[in-house]
Formats: sequence, structure tokens, C-alpha cells
Amino acid sequence: MSWAYRVARVAGIDVKVHATFAIIVLLAAASWSNYGPAGMAFGAILILLLFACVTLHEFGHAVAAQRYGIPVREIVLLPIGGVAFLGRQTRHPVQELVIAAAGPAVNVVLIAFLAQGLYLLGESVSLRPTGLGPTDAGPSVVTAMHWLLSANVGLVLFNLIPAFPLDGGRMLRGLLGLRMEWSQATRWAATTGQALAMGLGAFGLMQGHVMLAIIATMIFFSAAAAGADERGHSVLSAQRVGDACNRNAATLAESDRVSTVVALLLTSYQPDFAVMRGPRLLGVVRRSQVLDALVRRLGDLPVAAIMTDCPRVRADRSLVDTRDTFAATSASVAAVFQDDVFLGLVSAEDIAEAEMVLAFAAAGRESTRRTGPVPRDEAIAEA
Repeated sequence: MSWAYRVARVAGIDVKVHATFAIIVLLAAASWSNYGPAGMAFGAILILLLFACVTLHEFGHAVAAQRYGIPVREIVLLPIGGVAFLGRQTRHPVQELVIAAAGPAVNVVLIAFLAQGLYLLGESVSLRPTGLGPTDAGPSVVTAMHWLLSANVGLVLFNLIPAFPLDGGRMLRGLLGLRMEWSQATRWAATTGQALAMGLGAFGLMQGHVMLAIIATMIFFSAAAAGADERGHSVLSAQRVGDACNRNAATLAESDRVSTVVALLLTSYQPDFAVMRGPRLLGVVRRSQVLDALVRRLGDLPVAAIMTDCPRVRADRSLVDTRDTFAATSASVAAVFQDDVFLGLVSAEDIAEAEMVLAFAAAGRESTRRTGPVPRDEAIAEA
């Protein structure tokens, strides 16, 4: 994710903070300014502690995903919360349930620790408002513990709302997936998520909670994207990558100079070039790498000096498997092989284009199934 900067790496997972995260820290500090500089520092520390809880929440998801062999690319902290980016999404109901529930479970453990800490300090355990602003009590350890306790309770309750893609919505999809096809479970969960998002958004606007309305809007569009992604998964899973790769693409010899690729760039929209030694694939050169080398006046370099490696996939794998490979490796192009024979390259852009074409074709078949074929003379007239 752009504008996200790594601050730690734990268990092979990058923890990144988005640049806009500074805004909420400043707002939290300003909201406690009535208590002077010490209060502002307290407000900033409080919000940082809250996002430490959010980070642990995301690590709950990440560790559960890794337990099932699902790679985790990174965790990114945003002003509205955290996101764990998985290398691929599971399609197993039980795994979905465990991974989704692991995040809120971490918050429940934190609630128990905070409640026990307050009890040992002789304090009553009670919930208090968790806005950015100060409570009736001034800055203190007890105030922070009460505030974090209430915030974690709020995180659990909010995340358990069955609005996909919140944790509760994912748990709903997992439960539905135990009784129906995964694609159908996703559609039900996405539709439920959109309906609840509209309700949350309306409530937020009526009550003047702008942030709630913004979050509801994001949930609505995320649920819509999840539904579209599932439709894309359905069409891509039936298509072999060997049938989608470009077998007639121009290739480069390892001795070719960067400057000689210019002619190919002018006559082709091809974004990637395979670097070959006879029938053997050595690596891949992307259009962007060639342009960057030209800008730096490195046109005399052999292309082998700027080529990079790429994942290799079997021709009989589906396009959705290849897309998952891209997500897991952060690659954007893969080499397709039939046994040991190189067939061609396939890129993330190729798969996106195939998804669009196949989705339109599937929609056309569905329309024909429901209404019957359009008469030939009528189709010609419409054209």
C-alpha cells in the first residue's frame, strides 16, 4: 500500500503505518489539551496504546491464517483501524470462522487483563466513553486502563456486527459456507453487509456521527467488491492459464541491449518481455524497467543486467490460482510452462482483462438462459 511505512517486522510480517495515521494522533493530543502539555502527551499515548491493541487484533488474524498455511504479506495501520493483507483468501468455512474469530478473541483476552488489572488496583470495572476527548477523570494510569477497556469492548462489539467484510460478516460467511456453496455464502454475506452498512450509515448521519457514516460507506463498497471478486473467482477458476498466456509475444535474447527494446515498445503494448537463452527462460524485463534504464542513460546495458526473476506456473493451473500466486509473492507477471517447455508470460493485467471478458460472457449466457436467445434479425437491428 502506498504511503505506508514499515515500523516493525514480527514473525515474518511487516507492520506498516499509513502516513495519514499521524492525523488521528494529533487529534487525540489536541482533544486532551485542556490538561496542558502533559494532557496532550497523554492523549497521544492513549491513541497509540489503542492502536497497539488493534495491531494485536490483526496479529490474531495473521497467526490463525499462517496456521492454515496462508501467507500474510503485511499489517497496515490506518486512522480507521488495521488491515491484515493475506496472500490469499481461504475458501474453507471452518478456516474462515477461525481466522475471523481470532481477532476479536485477542481483544477479549486484553479486556480480561485490563479488568484484572483494575481489580488489583482496587478500581471498579466499568465502561466509559471512548471518544478522543478527555473523560471526567484526568490523565492517569487508571484512566488509561478504563479507556482501553471500553475501547476493546467497543472493538469486539463493532467487529462482531455481521456486516461483511467485518469479522462478524466473515464469520457469517463461514457459517453459511457450512450449509451452502461458498460462492452463494459470499453473496449472502455481501448482501447482508451492504444492507447493514446502509443502516449504520443512516444512523450515523441522523446522530451526527460522521466517522460512523464514513466507515459504513467503506463497508458498503467493500461488501460490493467482495461480491464482484467472488463472481470473478467463479469465472477465472474454470480457465486454464495456459490458454490465456500470450504465446506469440516478442522475446529478448540475453545479449540484446536496452536501447534495442525501444522498437518493441513503439510497436507493441506488450508490458513484459521474456529474456531467453535459446529455449531456456532466464528472466523477465518489464516495460517500466526499460523506460527507467533509458531515463538513466543506460541504453547500452544488456537486458540481462536489468531482468528479474518471476514465479513459474504450470499451464494446467487455473487463472485464479495464478492470481493467488501474484498476491502471495507480490509479483505481477508469471512464466507459464508445459512440463519444462516455456509457453509465454501472463501478467496481472492479463488476468484482469480475462476476468472482465469472461464475466461479460457469463452474464450473456445467464441472460440467454433466463430470457432466451435474441432473434437474429432483432440482434442485427440493434447493432
